[in-house]
Amino acid sequence: MIACLALTAQAKVIKRIKSPESLLCLNVYRGELKANEVVMTDTATTIKFSLTFPKGDYFCIAQWAALIDEDGNRYPVHSIEGMKFGEWITVPDSGVKDFTLHFAPMPKHVKIFDFIEGDGDNMFMLLGIHDSKTELHFPTLKEVSEAHAYAFPADWFKTDTITIKGRIEGYDAKDFGCNAMRLTNSDVFGEYNHTMNVDINADGTFEKKFQYSMPFLDRTFTESKNGFNGFKFFALPGETIDVTIRRNSGGGFDCIYNNGSSKDVNRLLKSTAISNSISEICTFEGNIADFNVYAERIWNNTLYCLAKQIRNGKYTPLETQLALAKLQSDFTEGVINYFMYHESVVQKEEIRDGVLYREIIDSTEYAAMYDKKSYVMLKKVDFNNPLFLCFGSSTYFIVNSFSYNHYYREKADSKEKDIIENKYAALRDLLGNGNGNTLFAQVCLFDRYKSYFKHWKSSDDFVKKSSMEIGKDFIENNCISSIHPLYLSAITHPYIHAKLEQFYANKMAAKDLTWALPKNNAAADVIRSIAARYPGRYLYIDFWGMGCGPCRGEIQQYKDKRAEIAKRDDVKLVFIAGERTEEGSEGYRKYVKEWLDGEEAVCVTNEMFNIFTELFRFSAIPHKEIITPDGRVVSDDISVNMYDFDRSFEAMKEKVEK
Repeated sequence: MIACLALTAQAKVIKRIKSPESLLCLNVYRGELKANEVVMTDTATTIKFSLTFPKGDYFCIAQWAALIDEDGNRYPVHSIEGMKFGEWITVPDSGVKDFTLHFAPMPKHVKIFDFIEGDGDNMFMLLGIHDSKTELHFPTLKEVSEAHAYAFPADWFKTDTITIKGRIEGYDAKDFGCNAMRLTNSDVFGEYNHTMNVDINADGTFEKKFQYSMPFLDRTFTESKNGFNGFKFFALPGETIDVTIRRNSGGGFDCIYNNGSSKDVNRLLKSTAISNSISEICTFEGNIADFNVYAERIWNNTLYCLAKQIRNGKYTPLETQLALAKLQSDFTEGVINYFMYHESVVQKEEIRDGVLYREIIDSTEYAAMYDKKSYVMLKKVDFNNPLFLCFGSSTYFIVNSFSYNHYYREKADSKEKDIIENKYAALRDLLGNGNGNTLFAQVCLFDRYKSYFKHWKSSDDFVKKSSMEIGKDFIENNCISSIHPLYLSAITHPYIHAKLEQFYANKMAAKDLTWALPKNNAAADVIRSIAARYPGRYLYIDFWGMGCGPCRGEIQQYKDKRAEIAKRDDVKLVFIAGERTEEGSEGYRKYVKEWLDGEEAVCVTNEMFNIFTELFRFSAIPHKEIITPDGRVVSDDISVNMYDFDRSFEAMKEKVEK
C-alpha cells in the first residue's frame, strides 16, 4: 500500500475535482455514499469517499469495484485505503466512514462517470459523478422513447398460460436452505392477486405454469443460506421460458436465458435496475411543493443515467421501452407512497373509547392533498402505455392505491352513475391530462367493478327474492343488472371491455358456492387435521402474522366478540400464522398467550404458510377462509364479517346449505 501511495504521489495530476457532484446514490439503504474529491493522474484515478450510515451498522467494499465512463469503458479498482476489500466495517459513532479507492487511470476528457461496487442488484453505486461546472444535457422521456421506437404486436394483450422452467446447477437443498421459490400472480385482469410456489426438485429442476393476460416482467424470489434469491424473467402469454441458474466466479448466481422473450431482453434483465431507486422519493420529508421540486430532479437524474445504460448496453427497442416503462412505474409508486406517508404527517389519528378521531395538524398541506395541482409529477408518466401493465405486483399496487388517492376519493358520490362520471373524470385528470380514457384509468375502473361486483350481485339477488316493493333508486345504484351497462359504456378499450364481459358472464353463471380441498396437498392436509378436531363445525380461519399491524389490530379489537362466538357449537375460529419454526418466536408465543389464550392458534413454518397462500390464492394478510363441516371451501363470493358475525354467518349457512 505504501508503494502504491508513493507512486500516486509522484504521478502527474492531469485533472482534479475538489467537490464533485453526483446524480444518483443507489443501494445505500438508510445512508449516503459521497465522493469528496477526484484526482486523475497518468497512473490512477483516485476518489476519496465518505459513507454516512447509522452508527453500529456495517458494510464492506467488494474487490471488483470499478468506474464506468459515459461511453461504457470500465476502469477496475486497484487498491483501497482505510479498510480492506471484503472486510466488514462497523460504522463509528460519528456515523461517517471515510475511505479511498484507486482505479485504473481515466482519460482527461471524461466529464462524467459512475462508481459501481459490482454488477449485482444490491451493490453500492454512485452514478453521474461530475464537476459542478460541467453542463449536462438531460434527455426527455419523449426523446429517449422516439429514438428507440417499438411497434406493439396486434396480440400484445391476450390470455394464455405462461410456463417458467429451468434448473439450478449444483443444487443441494441443505446448502441452499430452501426447496421452493415464490412468484406473485398480480394479473390486474384476473380475479385474484396471489402468491404461487415454484417447487425446486432434488435435482435442481423446477417448473411452474400459470395463466396471465399480458406480457409479464417480474422475478421469482426466495431466501437461501448461500445468497441465491431468485431470478428475473420476461414472458408473453403462451410462452415457455427455460433458464439455467449457475454460480459465477464471484460466488453469486447468474441466470442464463435459453429461449423466448427473456432471451430477447436479457440485457435488460441482467442489468442493474437503475429505475428501482426512483421509488425511494417517497421517503422525502417535506411539504408537497418541495417534494415536487425534489421529485423532478430525481426524475431527470434517473432518466439521464437510464439513457446512458440503454445506450451503452445496446438495448433493443423492446428492452428500451420496457426500461422506460419500469422507470415510470417506479416513479408513480414513489409519488403515491409519498402522499400516503404525508397524510400521517398532516393529520393525526387516534382511537379513544373505540372511536376514531382525526385532528388536522397542517390545514394548508391537508388542503393541498385534495388539489390536483399537487400531483403534477404524474403528468410525466404515459398512462396509455401498454408496457406500464407488465410489472406484476407493482402494477397491482398502483391500481389499488389510486382508489385511495385523496383527489380521487373526494369525488365520491352515493350514486354509481355519478361515481363513474365524477371519480373517473378525476382519474382522467390525474392519469391523462383530462384528454380521454387512458388505458390505465380504464384498468382502475375495471378494478372497482371487480371489487364491488359481489355486493351488487347480492343486491340483485335480494331484489329478486324480496316480496317487498323495492324503489327504482335502490335498483339503479345497487344492483348489478343496472350497474353493469354503465361500466360497459365507460370502458371502451376492446381488451378490457371483453374482460369485463367475461368476468360478468363467469360470475353470473357460477353455481358452485364451495370447492373441494385438493388431495396430495400439504396445506389442505393441515386444514383436514384441524377439522378432524372439531367435527360437525365450520372453520372460520384467519391467516395472520406478527409483522402485520392490521392483523394484530383485528385480533385485539374483536377479543370480546370472539368470546361470544366461542359459545356457538356450529363454528370454530382458527388462527394460522407463519413463523421460522413451528414453535414460533418468543414474541409470537408471548402475543398468543396475551391475545389468543385458549383459542385455536396454529403456528406453521413460513414454507408451509407459502403453500397456504397458493392454495387459497392470496398474497396479503389478514385473509379469511371458511371450511364447511364436510371439508369444502366456501367461495370468496360469500363473506362473513367479524363486526356482524352472527348475521353474516347465518346468511352464509343459508346459501351453502340450501
